Amino acid sequence: MKRFVSSLLAVSALWAGAVQAQTFTPSPGASPAMSVKIAGREAIDRVWSGHSVRFALVTTKTDVVVGYYDSNRQLTVARRGKTGGGWSYQKLDTWTNWDSHNYVAIAEDAAGRLHVAANMHSSPMTLFVSDPSGDVRSLRRVAQLVDADLERSATYPVFLQDRSGRLIFKYRNGVSGGGDEIYDVLDAQTGKWARLTSAPLVDGEGQRNAYFMGPVIGPDKWFHITWVWRETPMAESNHDLSYAKSPDLIHWFKADGTPLPLPIRRRDAEIVDPVPERGGMINNNTLLGFDDQGRPTITYHKFDSAGNTQIYLARYRSGPAKPAWQLAQISRWRDYRWDFSGSGSLRSEIYVGGAQAIGGGLLKVPVIRLGQSMDFIVRSSDLSVLEERAVSSLADQLKPVLKTPDDMQLNVVNVDGDNGDVYALAWNARPPNRDLAAPDIPEPTTLMFMTLHPKSGATNDHDSSQ
Repeated sequence: MKRFVSSLLAVSALWAGAVQAQTFTPSPGASPAMSVKIAGREAIDRVWSGHSVRFALVTTKTDVVVGYYDSNRQLTVARRGKTGGGWSYQKLDTWTNWDSHNYVAIAEDAAGRLHVAANMHSSPMTLFVSDPSGDVRSLRRVAQLVDADLERSATYPVFLQDRSGRLIFKYRNGVSGGGDEIYDVLDAQTGKWARLTSAPLVDGEGQRNAYFMGPVIGPDKWFHITWVWRETPMAESNHDLSYAKSPDLIHWFKADGTPLPLPIRRRDAEIVDPVPERGGMINNNTLLGFDDQGRPTITYHKFDSAGNTQIYLARYRSGPAKPAWQLAQISRWRDYRWDFSGSGSLRSEIYVGGAQAIGGGLLKVPVIRLGQSMDFIVRSSDLSVLEERAVSSLADQLKPVLKTPDDMQLNVVNVDGDNGDVYALAWNARPPNRDLAAPDIPEPTTLMFMTLHPKSGATNDHDSSQ
């Protein structure tokens, strides 16, 4: 998602299951703020470094599974036990081009099969499945999941689980500026996929499409999702921050409980903030969080009245007064405007994270601007800002160890490990380049698997999804 559809410093975990399944596609260049000690590291492979694209890291009860593009750009899946030992490798018959949208997503179903989706951007579905042993060497290409017509143009594969632990697969059918969100569900016993709902989640009516962040499971055990509408392939055409929630990924509602008919069209959607086109809001920098009372929040950015880019926090309030979304500007930057435009994967100047309750009636809102990680400390009572403080990201701490070249960025993907540890993939690659070819091919870099111990008293703001 590509740095321009990026961000995600902290996300809520989905329902517990056999594997932590991917829920988002944050840029691997957006690194969470956390303080760690390196407990172990090992090289996995030499990998493609011509542009950054998100690799996959998931865990099962006993194993670690990674998906990446090797030095020849070939999709590769590797697996080993959490306690160590050698990696088992499998090369799959697909090769990435220069497109930073072509990230890798992996999940394990209840029967033990691995599912790998990757290398697709408005292109035919590219998905592989193993036998129930989960052996990566048994991975085989899946010709069709459910609907061959819809699967001819797929982007943004995401795996997640519903309340009963069923594996759900969602993707966009269509193209930027004109696509629908499709949800499929797996019968783990038979290995067959079916449509979760007969209608897409959202219908752009041939005029626009929606760019989603989520679903995220909230303290209320409902799924929450946010999105922006986009009129064209141009990033500046994003508008109208929107929200919905669901108990089961089938029935959807506005924040006040009003049912939303599927597919959701713009005229029926709940508009949190009617940001206009060219208003400074970009797709996927709209991150869900929850306050100290479990109420949904959305972190995003847009232009203020002076034309500067600012961070905003929206929160849904219910109660005796008329329920409404409260909008608060939490940054006060001067003479700063990220005036993005055009198509392709942009080099992002900003990443945002969902608000997190940190006790004492306070919320923390993680942000990265121009490479500097910071936390906004916000009073939950009225969303007023108490402090803006600089913090050190995971990537900041690993750069001296992994020696990132000047023309590259350090990419990090991390998940919860066992016994309070964190597992991470780290590799150097050039930033996205609007999905265009570079005039040269850099040398491959080393993909590292790392075991990290959070330091005593440090806050774990890492991605616990997928």
